[in-house]
Amino acid sequence: MPLIVKDHTWTQNQNTVYISVPLKGVKPASVHVICTDEYLKVSFPPFLFEVFLFGSINEERSEARIGNGVAVFTLQKRRDESWEQLFTNIDKDKQKQIREQAVLKVQQKEAEKSKAKAARIQQEKKYALETMMKLENKERDRIQKMKDEECARATAELDFWRETQRKTAEEKENQQKTRGTGPQDNQPVNQKTVTLMRNTGDTTSGQRSRKQTAKDLPAPRSAGCIQISFTPRVFPTALRESRVPEEEEWLKKQAEARRAVDTDLAELDDLREDERNPDWLKEKGDKLFMSGNYQAAVNAYNLAIKLNRKIPALFSNRAACHLKLRNLHKAIEDSSQALELLKPAVAANASARLKAHVRRGTAFCELELYVEGLQDYQAALEIDPHNAALRADSDKICEIIQGTT
Repeated sequence: MPLIVKDHTWTQNQNTVYISVPLKGVKPASVHVICTDEYLKVSFPPFLFEVFLFGSINEERSEARIGNGVAVFTLQKRRDESWEQLFTNIDKDKQKQIREQAVLKVQQKEAEKSKAKAARIQQEKKYALETMMKLENKERDRIQKMKDEECARATAELDFWRETQRKTAEEKENQQKTRGTGPQDNQPVNQKTVTLMRNTGDTTSGQRSRKQTAKDLPAPRSAGCIQISFTPRVFPTALRESRVPEEEEWLKKQAEARRAVDTDLAELDDLREDERNPDWLKEKGDKLFMSGNYQAAVNAYNLAIKLNRKIPALFSNRAACHLKLRNLHKAIEDSSQALELLKPAVAANASARLKAHVRRGTAFCELELYVEGLQDYQAALEIDPHNAALRADSDKICEIIQGTT
C-alpha cells in the first residue's frame, strides 16, 4: 500500500490554485504526475498524493515545477471563483471512473506525441533525401553542360578545318586554270599512248603479280562471340519516392554488408591490444581535432565506431570533423545517428543533444537549407533557452529565411 502524503499546502486566488507537495527526499526523476481538468495525482514510490479537485481547471494552461525537494503546481481555474476547499467529496465509483479517464487521457497524449515524433523523423529523412537528390541533379546538369560545351567546341574546330581544306582546294584549282591550256591539250594523247603500251606489253606480268598478291593475303578471320557476365547486386534497388521504406531497408542492408566485409581490415590488425579500445581511439581523435588534423581525427573515430557503434560521442565528434572538412552530408548523417543514440532525451544527455543539433543545423545552413537548420537551432534552444549565442544565430537564420521568401 502506498503512503498517502497529507502534509501538503495550498493557496488560491480568483483564477489560480497553488499546491505544494513535499517529495520526501525522492529524486525528481522518480516523480510521475497525472493531471486532468478535475484530477491530480503525484506518485513517487512509496508515497502518493491524490486529489479530486473541488472545481474544474484548465489543464493546458497549468504547469508543474519539480525540484529542491518539492513539487509546486500552478493550476488555472476555468471560472474566476474562490473554492471552499481543495478536495471534493465523491463516492468510490466516481473516483474510480475519474482515475480511469485520467489514465486513458494520458495514454492518448503519449500516443499522439509518439506519432508526431515519428512523423517529424520521417520528415527530416525526406528532407535529407530531397537535398541529396537536388545536389545529384545539379552535379549531373553541370557535367552535361560541360559535355555539350566540349561537343560544340569540337564541332566548331571540325567545321573550321573543313572550310580551310575547301579554300585550299579552290586556290589550287584556280592556279591550274590560270596557267593556260597548251600543255594540257596534249596530255590525253600521251596518256592513251602510255596506256596502250602497258596493255600490250605487260599483260602477262600483271596477271602474275595479281596471282602472287592473292596468295600472300591471309585468310579472313572467323566470326566469334565474346561472353560478358555482370556481377549481380546483392539487394534490389527500390524506387526513391513511391517506396521509401523499401529503399531505407535496402540501404540498411547495404551498410550491414559493407560493415561485415570491413570487420577484418588490416587497420585493426596494426593496432596494439590496448589500442583496440573505443575510448582510447576517441581520446586520440579528440587530440587530433584540437591540433587541427581533422582527417586523422576522422580515421580515429572510424576505427572506434567499427569497434563500438553505440557511443553517441563518436558520431557527434566525427560530424564536427566533417564540418571542418566541408563534408556536409556526412556531418548531417553522423549528427542524426548521434541523436538517435541519445534517446530517450534526459537531463544527463542534454549537452550532447545540444551539440548534435547545432552541428546538424550548421551543416543544413551551409547547404542553404535554412528551414531545416532553423529547426535544429530551435531544438537546441529548447534544451538551453538562456544561451544567448544560440538565440542570436537562430535570429540570423530567421532573417535569412524572411529575406529569401
